[in-house]
Amino acid sequence: MKARIVSSFSILAAITLYCSIEQAADPSHEHPRYTKISADGEPLKPWQGPWACVLDHQNNLLWEVKTDNESIHDGYWTYSWFNNHTGEENLGDCYFEPARCDTEDLVRRTNRDGLCGVKNWRLPTHTELQSLVEAPTRPSSTHIAHDYFIHIKHGDYWTSDSDDQLPAHFEQFQMGGKAVNFHTGQSMTLPYRNAAFTMLVSTAPNLTAFRFNTLRLSNRISVITQPKENDK
Repeated sequence: MKARIVSSFSILAAITLYCSIEQAADPSHEHPRYTKISADGEPLKPWQGPWACVLDHQNNLLWEVKTDNESIHDGYWTYSWFNNHTGEENLGDCYFEPARCDTEDLVRRTNRDGLCGVKNWRLPTHTELQSLVEAPTRPSSTHIAHDYFIHIKHGDYWTSDSDDQLPAHFEQFQMGGKAVNFHTGQSMTLPYRNAAFTMLVSTAPNLTAFRFNTLRLSNRISVITQPKENDK
């Protein structure tokens, strides 16, 4: 009886190991559009972490990934819309500025720090941000690939589109900036003074190198996990 139990556990362990090896070696588990990027700019496998950016192969863009560690990238921080004398300064909430926060503060600090080795971070256009919207895969999830874009809130996210006419209930503010809501997946124009969330983007630097490194990493893991054949 004891031998039978031990044998059953051995078989179960072997099956589990085989499945994990097959999953690691199977390129179909790679996301067709996104690759995780580490803070120092290295591509990661889908199951690896931590990651600080997401490479969007479809649009050749690099996206900031939000955190929950009270750094400048914390997903809870909000910002008023401000860019080079247009908009409203310092009407959002964050802990990394002596005053309150606006979108220009986040752009300046992120470029200064060189997130993921990049220093040309900016607000995304409406088209760029809207391209991330997709149907939730789980109940109560946001309208985004949440396995890659973590700490995204059920709220409004600023884009770079500005000088849009506001809807009637905001008419006293006249003009505003366009935002995308990841709770509904819809877009709207908000007053510049509104405190909304922000996720920065950059044109992907040296995309060929990113793809080469990703392919090389995939091949290396595939070689490691493939069982060796016996010499004949």
